[in-house]
Amino acid sequence: MLETGSETFFRPKRSLGQNFLVDRGILAEIAERARVVPGDVLLEVGPGKGVLTRELLLKECSRLFAVEMDLRLKGTLEELSAEFGPRLSLIWGDAMKTDYGALSPFPNKAVANIPYNITTPLLWRLLSFAPRGLTYHLYMVQKEAADRLTAKRGTKERYPLGIALEVMGETALVRRVPSACFRPVPRVESALVEIRLTRGLHLMRDSGWSALLHAGFRQRRKTLVNNLKDFNPKDFGGAGEWLSRLERLGIDPKARAEELSGEDWLNLYRERREPGGCANPPE
Repeated sequence: MLETGSETFFRPKRSLGQNFLVDRGILAEIAERARVVPGDVLLEVGPGKGVLTRELLLKECSRLFAVEMDLRLKGTLEELSAEFGPRLSLIWGDAMKTDYGALSPFPNKAVANIPYNITTPLLWRLLSFAPRGLTYHLYMVQKEAADRLTAKRGTKERYPLGIALEVMGETALVRRVPSACFRPVPRVESALVEIRLTRGLHLMRDSGWSALLHAGFRQRRKTLVNNLKDFNPKDFGGAGEWLSRLERLGIDPKARAEELSGEDWLNLYRERREPGGCANPPE
């Protein structure tokens, strides 16, 4: 969320994850990095007072949907709407409850300084719209979240959402952003993360994919086979088969979830799609 003026006129709410970006250089870098071209339809979650919103609209996107929960910002954002006309559509409400599927024309890019308290659940939700064309994402997130989103195999930062991103495309940490660039100054550093989705676009629409990943990471200290032994949806073929299934796939049952590659997880997912392991993941 972004702020242009003094905190004297607006007191951010910690409960809403409001930290306003005030560094103009980084603001310009975000807008430039998004490579907005005429015809792009953008989605921004948490526009705040609309500083990033303005920069993106000046890049001549055809439409920008901005989702904001804090009605105290209504006057400021409506002034921006009056300036840019129908190219800016304001949506008032909770980003976790917004009906993104109803947006028309549908966004192909999401660019936002995400409220840090909803980063993971919001990304899970937005990634599910990849089959509709939302395949580019550029987000300011907490540095620790960025580390998890880009974590490599075998690292302690590895977690389910990062694996999902790995098998769906490319994720890059563009740059770190010091806490001094925000008001109020957060207690953590931030980072700009870029996501490009190019394959497996339907994965995030399958609750079984998410359930499998989260089951594998249920207790990080436990081995994979111990975490999965009680995970028994009907289409995985029954309890007690995980040991033989892992061995058949060439996965060490004593390995921990973070030690598996994205391809290993896809192979386990294919087992769900067809117990014999012959089906391919959705494209």
